[in-house]
Amino acid sequence: MSTAKAPDRLPMTQRMARWSSTHRWTAVGLWLLMVVVTLGGGSAVGTNYQSAAEQGAGESRAVDLAIENAGFAPDTSERALVQAPVGETLDEADLAAVASDLRARWTALPEVSGVGDPIRSADGRSALIPLTLDVGDATGSKASSVALDQVVAVIHETNAVAAQYPDLEIHQAGSATLRLAVNEQLAGDFRRAEFLSVPITFAILLVAFGAIVAAGVPIVLALTAVGGALGLAAFVSHLIPATQTLSSVVLLVGMAVGVDYSLFYVRRVREETSRGVDRATAIDIAAATSGRAVVTSGLAVIVAMAGLFFAGTAIFTSMAVGTMLVVAVAVVGSLTVLPALLSILGKAVDRPRVPFLHRINRSGEPRVWPAIMRTVLARPLVSFALAALALIGLSLPALGMKTGEASLESMAESVPALSPYVALTEAFPQEGTSHTIGIWSEDAPLDVAEVSSAVQGLLGQASASGQFADLSQVEIDVAPDGRTARLDLPVLGESSSEPALESLALLRDQLVPTLGAQLPGVEVGVSGGTAWSQDFGASLAAHLPLVVAFVAVTSFLVLVFAFRSVVVAATAIALNVLSVGAAYGLLVLVFQHGVGADLLGVSTSGFIVDWVPLFLFVILFGLSMDYHVFVVSRIREFHEQGLPTDVAVARGVTASAGVVTSAAVVMVAVFAIFGSLSLIEFMQLGVGLAAAVIIDATIVRAVLLPAAMVVLGRRNWWLPGWLDRVLPAAHAAG
Repeated sequence: MSTAKAPDRLPMTQRMARWSSTHRWTAVGLWLLMVVVTLGGGSAVGTNYQSAAEQGAGESRAVDLAIENAGFAPDTSERALVQAPVGETLDEADLAAVASDLRARWTALPEVSGVGDPIRSADGRSALIPLTLDVGDATGSKASSVALDQVVAVIHETNAVAAQYPDLEIHQAGSATLRLAVNEQLAGDFRRAEFLSVPITFAILLVAFGAIVAAGVPIVLALTAVGGALGLAAFVSHLIPATQTLSSVVLLVGMAVGVDYSLFYVRRVREETSRGVDRATAIDIAAATSGRAVVTSGLAVIVAMAGLFFAGTAIFTSMAVGTMLVVAVAVVGSLTVLPALLSILGKAVDRPRVPFLHRINRSGEPRVWPAIMRTVLARPLVSFALAALALIGLSLPALGMKTGEASLESMAESVPALSPYVALTEAFPQEGTSHTIGIWSEDAPLDVAEVSSAVQGLLGQASASGQFADLSQVEIDVAPDGRTARLDLPVLGESSSEPALESLALLRDQLVPTLGAQLPGVEVGVSGGTAWSQDFGASLAAHLPLVVAFVAVTSFLVLVFAFRSVVVAATAIALNVLSVGAAYGLLVLVFQHGVGADLLGVSTSGFIVDWVPLFLFVILFGLSMDYHVFVVSRIREFHEQGLPTDVAVARGVTASAGVVTSAAVVMVAVFAIFGSLSLIEFMQLGVGLAAAVIIDATIVRAVLLPAAMVVLGRRNWWLPGWLDRVLPAAHAAG
C-alpha cells in the first residue's frame, strides 16, 4: 500500500516528468496540439493592437484619447519636397516642370484625391507640393492604415519623376511616407533578428553538446513555447490590447528562457547517464533537480515581469502579459514535453555526433573552473571585495544618466528614409513638430464662437513670444460631434530641442491655463510629440520606484520559499542590483559618452531612451535568476549531501559552469543581434542585456556568489524559526 502512495509524495516536477515519460507520445501530441490550437485560434481571432493614443501617459494621453474619439476627419495630406543643390535657388521653370509632371502622374492615381500648388521656402532653395490621399470613409487609426497602403503608389510615381531631374533633389516626405519608412525599417530589422537568432543559437548549442539532436531539442522547445505564447497573447489582446513590438519581445525572452530551461534539463540527464544511470532514472533525477530549478527560475522571472504592470503605461502592460505567458509556457514545456522527448529519443539524443566537439564535451572534468574556484575561494573576502568594487565603479557613470525620447530627426542617421523629412522640416519649420492643444467638453457641445475668440488670444500671445514657427496659417478644427476642437501650433526645431521644450513650458504654464480659465466647464490640454515624450518619461520616472520595489520584494519571497533561506534570497537581490547597476553604467559610457561605440558599431545619442532603464531592469532581474537559481541549487544539493560549505560551493559552481556558460553565450548572441538593429532604443536594449549577461555569468556567478557564500558559511541557510514553521516543507533542491 505504501509503495502505491509513494509517487503522490514526490515533488510535482518528478510526477509530471514520470507521467510524460510513461505517456511520452501522448505528452508530445498534447503539446503540439496546444501549440497548433493556440496559434490557429490566435490567428483566427486576430491581435487587437493599442492605438497611438492609448500608449501615452498623463495630460497628453487624455488629449490624444479625446481627439481620437471625436471623429475628426483624417489628415491624409502628403508632401513632395523639391530642392536645388545646396547654395542655389530653385529655378521657377524647373519647379513648374516638376510640379506639372507630378500632378499628371498623381492625378492619374485612384489613391490621390487632390493636388495642391507648390509652396516655396523662405530661402528660395526648396519647394513643397502638397497632395491628399483618398482613404474613403475610413477614420482614425483605420484611415492611417489605409494611407500607408495608398502612399506606396504615390512614392513610386514621385521617384519616377525624380529620375527625370537628376540635378534636383525630389523626395516624398509626408506623414504616411514617414510611417511607412519606419515600419519597413523595423520590420526588416526584426525579420533579420528573428532569422539569425535560430541558426546562431543552434551553432552555440552544437558546440555545447557536440551532437546535432541534443542541440536541436532546446530550440524546438523554445520555438514552440514562443508560438504557443503568441497564440495565447492574441486572445489576451482583446482584454489587454497589444503593442506592435510584442511578438519581437516574446521571441527575445522566449528564446532566452526556453533554451536555458532545456539546457539545464538536458545537461543534467546527460550528466547522470554518463555516470551509468539508466535514462529513465536520469530523467527522474533531472526532474527532481533541474526541473525544480526551472520552476523556481520561471516563477522568479514571471514575478519580475509582473513588475511591468506597475509601470503606468499600456505599452508595458502588454509586454508584461506577453513575457509572462512565454515564460509560463516554457516552464510547462520543460516539465512535460521535454522529458517525453528525451524518453523517446533515448541514446539518439547524442546523435549524430560532431567528432571533435563531442570529444571536448566528453573529455572529463573541466579544468578551468576548478582553477578559478581555487583562486577565488583561497581568499574569498578579498575576491568579493575586489569584484564588488569593480562593479560599483562600473555603476558610477549611471548616476549621471540622461534620459530622453528618440525623435524622428535623431533616427534619421539609422533610418536613411527619414532624411527627406528632416530636410523638409528644416526648409519649412511649420511642417515639422507641433504642439496640439485639445479642447473638449464631456457634457455639451462647445460654444465655437467663444472657443475661437479665446484661441485667437492664445495665438496672439504665442506669436508675440517668438517661440513658435509661423502661426499665420493656424486654424481651429472642430470635430463633427461639436464637443471637441484641436489646434496645432508648429514648433521651431525638432521635438526634443530646447525651443520645443521652452514653447511647451510656455503653453502649459501660462497660455493654456489662461485659455482654460476663459472656457469654464471645458477640458483643455497639450499633446504632440514633445508633450508625449515629456509625459511618458515623467510617468516612467514616477513609477520606477514602485516597479523596483515590487520586483525586489516578490523575487525575494520566491527565493525564500524555494531555498528556505533569507540569506540566500537577500544575497541574490544584492548581486542582481550590482549586475543591473553595472549594465546601466556601461550603457551611459557607450551611448551617452561614446566610449567604445565605434568598436561596438553602435550610434551614440547623448542620452538613454527613457523606457530602456525600466524595461532593462525588469528583464535583467528576471533572467539573471536563471543562473542564480541553477547555481545555488547545485550548491545546496552538495551541501545537503554533507559537504562543507567551501567544498559544496566549489563543486556546485564547477558542476553548473558548463550549462551556465552555454546559456550565457546563447543569451549574449541573441541580445547582440537585437543590439545591431537600426533604432537607437533597440541598440541600447541589446547592448545593455548582452553586457549584463556577460557580467552576471562571469563576475557575479564565478566570483561574487561563491565568495559571498563561503564567507557566510552556515549562515547561508538561516531561516527564522517562525518562518520555518510557516513555510511548507521543501524537497531537496537541485
